[in-house]
Amino acid sequence: MKKFLAMMVVLIGISLTNGNCYAISEEDFFSIALEKAENGDPEYQWCIGFMYDFGKGIKQDYKKAFEWYEKSANQGNSKAQFGLGSIYYYGKGIKKNYKKAFNLFEKSAIQGNSDAQLKLGIMYANGYSVKQNFSKAKEWYEKSAIQGNIDAQNSLGSMYYIGLGVNKDYKKARKWLENPAIQGNPSAQLILGVMYEKGYGVRQNYKKAFEWYEKAAIQGHPEAQNILGIMYADGQGIRQDKSIAKEWFGKSCDNGNHNGCDNYRKLNEAGY
Repeated sequence: MKKFLAMMVVLIGISLTNGNCYAISEEDFFSIALEKAENGDPEYQWCIGFMYDFGKGIKQDYKKAFEWYEKSANQGNSKAQFGLGSIYYYGKGIKKNYKKAFNLFEKSAIQGNSDAQLKLGIMYANGYSVKQNFSKAKEWYEKSAIQGNIDAQNSLGSMYYIGLGVNKDYKKARKWLENPAIQGNPSAQLILGVMYEKGYGVRQNYKKAFEWYEKAAIQGHPEAQNILGIMYADGQGIRQDKSIAKEWFGKSCDNGNHNGCDNYRKLNEAGY
């Protein structure tokens, strides 16, 4: 039994080092981690907060999650600062408070937490508790994106594509959007589709455009579904098939895209 518990502690240590909160059994982990948390270990305090926050091995309880995150955050734990900031940001069990969320995210982000850096980018981009500042948003998105945060990469790539807070740069847009697109982000897939269709920063390639649009459309992106329908209707990047085009227009319409509805109606009236 002692040997088993020793092995559990070793595995838990490895698990925490890897940024996870439990190993083998969530329930077994909780009882062991709680003792360490009560003894003041900030990493385990964060972990207990995380488990209460998401109901891992214990009944979900935002109040207790808040309490444990706060204990750990007060000791400077960046993950706990992010967790506590998220509770304020989303209003989980308490009233939303963007100002407190921002302050906590900033403390965490300065320590290099990529999720907190992403959140600061979002808050600057949308003007949540701070004056809207796209240049600041870009700075934080980039810090997070460099660490491999897919959502930050998508946001940064989109800013370069639109020219929001930065000079429009299709090559940089492609650079940052490719990984999120490969990982399955439909927004990034849509933009890459447009870039290949229009030849923005890349050699125009309807086949590649079709491939990216299709990936986004399969995931339910309404605009991608409508564009995919257009490509089928026009035979662009794919063999012309107006019946399949109608199917995609219908899916786009069902997902609330008005252009998809109009295109579906036109093909329907034409007898397809």
